[in-house]
Amino acid sequence: MTNSPVSRRDALRAAAVLGTTALLSGPEALADAPLPTATRAGKTPALSPADIAAIDAAMGKKGTYNEAQATHLIGLPRNDLKMKVKGEPVPIAFGFGGWVAIKHTLDGKSAMLMSDTVLLEAEVNPLISAAFANGLEIGAIHNHFFYEEPRIFYMHVMGMGSPAELARQFAATLKESKLLPANQPQPSTPAAAQSGNNATPAAGPPTGKELFDLAALDAVVKYPGVVNGPTYKYTVGRADLQSLMMNTEMTAAIGLNSWAAFAGKQADAHIAGDIAMLEHEVNPVIKILRAHHLEVVAVHNHMLGDTPRMMFLHYYGRGPAVELAAGFRAALDQLGKGQPNGMGGMKGMK
Repeated sequence: MTNSPVSRRDALRAAAVLGTTALLSGPEALADAPLPTATRAGKTPALSPADIAAIDAAMGKKGTYNEAQATHLIGLPRNDLKMKVKGEPVPIAFGFGGWVAIKHTLDGKSAMLMSDTVLLEAEVNPLISAAFANGLEIGAIHNHFFYEEPRIFYMHVMGMGSPAELARQFAATLKESKLLPANQPQPSTPAAAQSGNNATPAAGPPTGKELFDLAALDAVVKYPGVVNGPTYKYTVGRADLQSLMMNTEMTAAIGLNSWAAFAGKQADAHIAGDIAMLEHEVNPVIKILRAHHLEVVAVHNHMLGDTPRMMFLHYYGRGPAVELAAGFRAALDQLGKGQPNGMGGMKGMK
């Protein structure tokens, strides 16, 4: 290692800023019309099979590799918790599952780890200390919900290095916490399987497929969702822009996405989610969500050093699922309209 005063992390930050500034030059050209798909500055090199195997081995859990986004993702649900919102039980898949993702930088010389960890209040600072002790950093700490019991906070842990090294650092960070897959409760085995007999297993609880009219919701949102246990979830990326952080392309699989999760049932549903916005999109999104009677829960960052700067808004609602879906769709419609000439809500203020 050299004694250069400029660290590799600082160099990657500078490259990201300069590269994206060039990509987004001439903001006045963006003011009149949305960009359906951004021009990409380079393509992320794929993770190798050896990289993926090393990540899975370190974490003790097999993840999912998104080939199109060159990102390996491992879910970190808090199945040890029993969650309620407004006094009613809600499934962990409603918004209490964390994740960790790893992908290469655009030049392939390093990799990024980004995560979202689900923590009880007393778990936040011990995990901060563990992250620093293992060479990782903190990007954000915040709430995603109102009314939840027990109180939950979300912490984004991040780092730069080789894929295998990052996975080992992150696993070591989680070692003493409930977040590590090995420390989570194991799924129960059906009684018929335990006894080894041929009895017909009892029907399981209903899934999102039975609880919701998926076709009706998809027609409103204009995207297909995914059933996850008793929930139904949409995840939508930002194809209209390219966001870079430390010379790494931030895409849906590594956290740059808007989402909506439904729990309950079609006629009486909960919705919770997140909208990924440019700064000038924040207030139009807030306004349209309130017009649809959805509650704005938080507005904050998830990342550090990203260009363009991305903000994230969390929301919650209760009611007929189709009406809730209409609010999510209306928020998506506020995105990608281009950089305005000024702050519309602050006209005349000097």
